[in-house]
Amino acid sequence: MLQLPNQTAFYKGKVRDVYTIGQKHLAMVVSDRISAFDVVLPRPIPFKGQVLNQIASDALDATKDIVPNWKLSTPLPNVTIGLKCDTYPVEMVVRGNLTGHAWRTYKSGKRTLCGITLPEGMKENDFFDQPIITPTTKAHEGHDEDISREEIIATGLVSKEEYEQLEQYTLALFARGRKLANQRGLILVDTKYEFGHIGDTIYLIDEIHTPDSSRYFYLEGFEDRQAKGEAQKQLSKEFVREWLMANGFQGLEGQQIPEMTDEVVDSISARYIELYEYVTGKQFEKHTLGDAEWLQTLNNAVAAL
Repeated sequence: MLQLPNQTAFYKGKVRDVYTIGQKHLAMVVSDRISAFDVVLPRPIPFKGQVLNQIASDALDATKDIVPNWKLSTPLPNVTIGLKCDTYPVEMVVRGNLTGHAWRTYKSGKRTLCGITLPEGMKENDFFDQPIITPTTKAHEGHDEDISREEIIATGLVSKEEYEQLEQYTLALFARGRKLANQRGLILVDTKYEFGHIGDTIYLIDEIHTPDSSRYFYLEGFEDRQAKGEAQKQLSKEFVREWLMANGFQGLEGQQIPEMTDEVVDSISARYIELYEYVTGKQFEKHTLGDAEWLQTLNNAVAAL
């Protein structure tokens, strides 16, 4: 843990270290730690923090005309400095396709998810007629829980007026994200957004449109694979979970995390860099600063607030 100028609090998440600076600002360090099945794996992944931070930074810049966001600057490849907001206790999960948790719910025979009725006759990965919002509660530990729009408003987690505004922002952000992904030959399948507020102003916070918070499919061949009932080619963190499952680990009690050899770590790092280049359309540049230079740059950025 660092001690930054005017630091007043510190929070260590699974992959992020968040420093509160004074009462109005945050410095978020996106580490190279990696988690899956709610477990932090034993070895960091080189450049993963840079990949996630830079994708999120670009995506925040590309959507700031839709909703104000928390970002003020990215003084280092894996650091963002921004506004400290009072966070809403829900995550806005938005889905364009019947995939992942939504598909598992559907496959089990249920036709309601977070209070939304799902149409009959859909196949895995089919597009919804319109994107759907399936919010979850924000859990500090363990799994987030599904919740409906009606429950959120009825219990006062978020006021009706504010929640309707969050819905509008969510759908507009998702539409922008899909358009940008389409330009890169990708389909933004599902993602999540988190919001906070300062006074009456709502801000988009945290990361957006990264492979850790979103799922992407390759656009080329999508319809053909769908017609043949084949699995879709996807660009997300799912490959890490698949490697763990193939080696007998799903986060269950008594299970052993498989050995992360240098080869495994290097291959995961290479996949994250590939994700960056697909999602942003830019060539990835590896930044390697010495600890002293990195810390001095961060200290200077924080002191300037």
